[in-house]
Amino acid sequence: MKHIGIIGCGTMGSGIAQVAATADCNVHLYDISAEALEVSKTKLIKILDRLIVKERINMARKESILANITYTSKLDDLSNSDLVIEAIIENEKIKNDVFSKLEDLVSDSCIIASNTSSLSITSLAAGLKHSHRFMGLHFFNPAPLMKLVEIIPALQSDTKLVTLARTTMEDWGKTTVLAKDTPGFIVNKVARPFYSEALRMYEEGIADIPTIDWAMRELAGFRMGPFQLMDLIGNDINYTVTETVWKSFYYDPRYKPAFTQKR
Repeated sequence: MKHIGIIGCGTMGSGIAQVAATADCNVHLYDISAEALEVSKTKLIKILDRLIVKERINMARKESILANITYTSKLDDLSNSDLVIEAIIENEKIKNDVFSKLEDLVSDSCIIASNTSSLSITSLAAGLKHSHRFMGLHFFNPAPLMKLVEIIPALQSDTKLVTLARTTMEDWGKTTVLAKDTPGFIVNKVARPFYSEALRMYEEGIADIPTIDWAMRELAGFRMGPFQLMDLIGNDINYTVTETVWKSFYYDPRYKPAFTQKR
């Protein structure tokens, strides 16, 4: 699959676009905000310039990656896509509205995927006319560096299309895992206690934030402490995922959000 559409030019959408463009795909990166698209392009140029300084790529490679991405505020420009990956706000209604418009534009053979980190893939697929071509492709931040991609089929997903999408991700240099459509999938479900216990330790006065991060890095061997990681992800996003997982598991207290993070 060489023609890739990306919906949303935030941190994740821009990162996925960079990954696809680096794999020499023809990428159309869509966002309703022309200003956000310009910011995304400027950030990518800075990233590629740093890679040149580190001698990871040369100037010719930088130019080819940039040439592989078309920045657009017209959803129609994604009509020729073989694969479209949505990476917008974690809101089921907003995502479904976008998918509904997209389905009228792309071919019947186009795979439509969501980068959602917590919403039900089967529920999202149910809103499509051709739900068999929908699945979850969950990348991690920063997408160009993090190797893992969770492949999450909906109950309706065509297994042949899932295999095709998985092969494409591996062609992009990613390590893939097949995950069940459960709240948080694999990584975000496992990660909930990492964040929630750290937040509760802080709320209970057991230790301050720098100490908790230090202990997890230096004593437990984690690359980042829980609060560092929450900052990288964004506390707004991390809180929303926690709240979604908590509700999806019928308010299981193990996944209860913390007031500290909400504040």
